[in-house]
Parts: sequence; C-alpha cells; structure tokens
Amino acid sequence: MNNLLVAQSGGPTVAINATLVGVLQGARVSTKVDKVYGAKNGIEGAINDNLIDLNELIKDTQALDTLTFTPSSALGSCRYKMKDWKVDDEPYKKIINTFKKHDIKYFIYIGGNDSMDTVDKLSEYCRVNNHDIYIMGGPKTVDNDLNLTDHCPGFGSAAKYIATTISELERDISVYDIPAVTIVEIMGRNAGWLTAASALARANGGPGPDLIYLCENVFDYDKFIQDIKDKLAIKPGLIVAISEGIKDSTGGYVSDSMSSGAVDNFGHKYIAGSARALEQLVREKIGCKVRAVELSLMQRSAAHIASETDIMESLMLGQKAFDCVVNNETGKMAAIKRLSDNPYRVEFTSVPVSEVANHEKIVPKEWITPEGNDVTEEMMTYLKPLIMGEINIKYENGIPKQYRLY
Repeated sequence: MNNLLVAQSGGPTVAINATLVGVLQGARVSTKVDKVYGAKNGIEGAINDNLIDLNELIKDTQALDTLTFTPSSALGSCRYKMKDWKVDDEPYKKIINTFKKHDIKYFIYIGGNDSMDTVDKLSEYCRVNNHDIYIMGGPKTVDNDLNLTDHCPGFGSAAKYIATTISELERDISVYDIPAVTIVEIMGRNAGWLTAASALARANGGPGPDLIYLCENVFDYDKFIQDIKDKLAIKPGLIVAISEGIKDSTGGYVSDSMSSGAVDNFGHKYIAGSARALEQLVREKIGCKVRAVELSLMQRSAAHIASETDIMESLMLGQKAFDCVVNNETGKMAAIKRLSDNPYRVEFTSVPVSEVANHEKIVPKEWITPEGNDVTEEMMTYLKPLIMGEINIKYENGIPKQYRLY
C-alpha cells in the first residue's frame, strides 16, 4: 500500500484547513494513494505514532466544505524544533518507524518557516538513508514571510480582517472632537506585511490609519511623538498601526518593558505589548486621551470575513503539494508565482524547501515611505488582489458552522 500522511504546524490561520482539504481532494481522485492519515499535533504526531484515519473521519463533500471554512488547525499543531539528524537522529528513527508501520510513502507538512525547516531536515534524512519516502511542504503563515512564494495562505484573510477592523475603528473614533490616539498592535515579529495591510482600510475612500510603523524600520520614539503631534494639529482623532515587533535603535523590542522575557521552543521571545508601551509614552509626552488595541488572535482566526482568493488559493496549494509528492517530488514546497497584478493571475509551482527554511521575506524598503510612517502605492498594488471575494459561510444557531475532527 502507498499511504499518505498530512500534518499541520505552527500558528493557526483561517486557510490552513483549506490546504488540508486540497490534499484530501487530490487523494480522492488519485489512484496513487490508498489511505490518508492525519498526524495529531504536527510532527509530534508522527514521532509518537499518534495518527488518525482521515478516510474514516471525513466521508462526504459536505464535511469537506465545512472543514474548508473552519478556522485553526483541525489536526492540531505544535512548535517542536527538530534538531539536525546528524546531532540527534532518534526522532527521525521514530518517524520512519511510524511511516513503515502504516505503509506511508508520502508526507505533506503544512506550516510556516519552522515547519519548512522540518521538511528540509526530514527529506534530507530520508534521502541520505535511502528511505523511499517523499516529503513536501504546504505553505502557511499570516506573517507572509516565506521565501520563494508571492504570498502565503492565511495572509490574505488576516489582511482583510485587519483592513475591515481599522476601517470600523476609524468610524468609531471619528465621532469625537477631542484629541485622542488609538494605537493598534498588529502581528509581525520581523516582517510588517500584516501591519502594511492596515492601509487597505483606505480602499473605499476612508482615511484608514493616520500613521503606520513597520518592524523593518528602526523605531524612533522622538519622531513618533512628533508625528502624533503633527497629525493632531490637523485632526482630533488618530489611528496608528504598529507591528508588534518594532525595535528601537538599540535593537530592543518596544514591547520589552511589557514582556516577561519568556521564549518559545524556537527561542523566539514573546513580544506582545508594543501598543501598551506606546500608550504610556503618548500619555506622558502629549497628555491626550490614548488607548491601545491588540488585535491578537482575532486577526488569524476570523473565518467569518475570510478572503475568497485566499481560501481558493489555499485549496489549490494543497492540491499542488499532493500532485508533486505523489509524482515523487521531495524536499520541496508548493508555492504561488504571480503573473500579473491587473488582471490578477497566478500559477502554482514548487520550490526547493532548502531555500525557504530559515529565510524571511520582509517588506521591501522601497514599499515603505521615506518618512517611515506609511506604505507606498506599490504596496497597495501588491495587497489589493489578496483580499478580494467573500466566502459563503454556513450558519447554524446564528453562528458559523465549524467542523471538528476530534
């Protein structure tokens, strides 16, 4: 038997299950795969032989449709860092034992940068040790920071949520004529793509954010306060969009004063709190009404306002990853290549995962204004197609219906 294993990893998105569905759809019409398993909680499920039979759990198209529009990772996730197999091959041996036990010849791992690192290491291990197993990566991340793909599944929907929320917040704060500043903290450690997407709130003629600060630029506290003062001289109510990962000239996170200093399994510092730190600064230096808003998990889980473009492309990437792996491609990642902006056209391809893992695609400097407090029209041209289209969510008892695998 030639069976396939699929797993999800890293931070959830509203599109990661659409990629899973794309894999399952490919398997349903293929003669090359007998059974599809899912690994619970990412690569840890493969290490611990914690698999579920997806053929048994998802039997009809209605279930697939509901799963497509269900946010988060239906198979569960993890943040498990695989050491180089030359240093510690024990987890690799356990994975191979799981593969052999269940006659798994193909493995698709859906995730972000750290997940692609796992794909790279595991595919190399299989190749060097002559294991007849083929491994593909399926891209996923709201951060949009994966190399060699025009954009990432999950990003377009998060961008749509951010643009909508900023637009609605602007209407809320515009009713008062007293000086007030609302600072909105948006996800992005080293890449400011999501924060840049706040500018899409201007798409229908609204003012959107008055100032935008991305983590690609050094954050200058004095200039920030002067920017606020200059804008308040023109209008009373301001919205400021900031990346959670903005750093000052010392290289320290603006959020450090609010942080516990704890790190995750990959050594990444928890960095939420930039908006609260700047709220205190504005209150001290200017003295006007000021509040901090953290969009936090909402921006990556708001399936009710997902981008149709994002969901459909995520499905296609799942199918592309499936097609590649069953045709014996390995050590690669399914990817999107943009062919044109207007009309918007893309093609789906595969790229070497070794050139994706441990690389970060950040916002080009030329897409940030010289003043460092906004984005350019080139950025808007890039972003606009990614939020287009609305999905037909099924509601039950007044709230969106969701599918749970276990």
